[in-house]
Amino acid sequence: MLRLHVSIGLALLVLASCATAPPERQTDACEILLDNRDWYKALRRTAKRWGAPMGLQLAIIKHESSFQHDAKPERQGGFLGIFPGKRPSSAYGYAQALDGTWDRYRSETGNGGADRDDFDDATDFIGWYVNSSGKQAGIGQFAYTDHYLAYHEGAGGYMRGTWRSKGWLIDKAKRVGADADRFERQIRGCKSKLERRWLFW
Repeated sequence: MLRLHVSIGLALLVLASCATAPPERQTDACEILLDNRDWYKALRRTAKRWGAPMGLQLAIIKHESSFQHDAKPERQGGFLGIFPGKRPSSAYGYAQALDGTWDRYRSETGNGGADRDDFDDATDFIGWYVNSSGKQAGIGQFAYTDHYLAYHEGAGGYMRGTWRSKGWLIDKAKRVGADADRFERQIRGCKSKLERRWLFW
């Protein structure tokens, strides 16, 4: 039994060590992606599959989780400063996807083994969501600010205008839109470097 516990502990340590650390600087898409080539491949696959611009995917992940694979909303309240309060939602991972929405994504795409702390799965989720809400709400492919509002409020909430009374959300959506636009331009500028094949001798 002791050996089993030790083996499990070692396995968890290995998995934790394999997680990609968040970029120190999160304003330059080229720097981020040149250091994480697999991330670029994931963004590109999602863009081709769902039509979600790479810059938008990257901006959503930046603002939702700051590129932390296991990000969760901060606990609120608590008791006597000792017992932690509840988290405001079930959001988790790179894309801060909720339990129910993630389950719907896995069911509709057939990606039953998808994990929210996996970058590839998180980008595919964002692409699926952007594609779905975009079609439902009539949001153009490059309407970054509107896509983020729908990402936060859902397509139904976006169409009902639930975001109109949330000044903080409108401000955040504008920041996401500005980052998405900048990231998209940066990626175009360094595309040749990102797609250059590396030879290992």
